[in-house]
Amino acid sequence: QVQLVESGGGLVQAGGSLRLSCAASGRTFAMGWFRQAPGKEREFVATITWGGSNTAYADSVKGRFTISRDNAKNTVYLQMNSLKPEDTAVYYCAADSIPRIGSREPSQYNYWGLGTQVTVSS
Repeated sequence: QVQLVESGGGLVQAGGSLRLSCAASGRTFAMGWFRQAPGKEREFVATITWGGSNTAYADSVKGRFTISRDNAKNTVYLQMNSLKPEDTAVYYCAADSIPRIGSREPSQYNYWGLGTQVTVSS
């Protein structure tokens, strides 16, 4: 069983930046970030394959967020720039135990972190 621990959330003004980290306790393959705002369903944010050569983003964050990973540290990152109030949500890290391209579907991921709160003030 792999455990995922997110960090880096917080309160930031609109236009600001945050960098989220997710540390895995063991080896994982594709990893992703999802988010859930109050009263809304969990939505896809970004995903990256094990080698880092394939990434995908939600249209709402494309050009502002960047996903990356350091496999030596079993860690995935989400650099978030030009933050908007609508980015406010709990951000969750997810990991796949099967070697395949990352998906936008939460059901592909076997492991989930507990989440980290990101609040963007206007």
